[in-house]
Amino acid sequence: MKRAIFGVVIALTFAINPVADAATIKGAQGQTLSVSATTAKSGAMIKVRGNKFDETVGIYLAFCVVPRKGQPPTPCGGGVNKAGLGEASFWISSNPPPYAIGLTEEFLPGGRFTQKVRVSKKIGKFDCTKVKCAITVRADHLRGADRSYDTFIPIKIK
Repeated sequence: MKRAIFGVVIALTFAINPVADAATIKGAQGQTLSVSATTAKSGAMIKVRGNKFDETVGIYLAFCVVPRKGQPPTPCGGGVNKAGLGEASFWISSNPPPYAIGLTEEFLPGGRFTQKVRVSKKIGKFDCTKVKCAITVRADHLRGADRSYDTFIPIKIK
């Protein structure tokens, strides 16, 4: 009887929090970006993983308003994180400029990274329940005009 109740609890847990809520996309450079959830409450932390990113190109990982095509993702929760602080944006680079040593997270071998990104209902004056917001990756400010690294996974805020 206890096993049956345990099985029902496990089944209900997956029905309430479906694994299908996770998502993975492939970027233009062959890199992959994965999120643990595509729907979350404001303030939640979403686990984000990257793989096969070009380790010679620094990136920003952030929760941002989805821009018009060809525009950089902005505004972002946490802003452009040149200070290396916060939970809404991260600067990941294996070859940062001298002023950024200690501020960036280094890629793991194979162009990998894992971070937890905080999502929120509001990014500045934008309400993510009314406009599209996403976990985003873009080339860092050293390649600010390079849109070829832009990658987005939309997140629905409950």
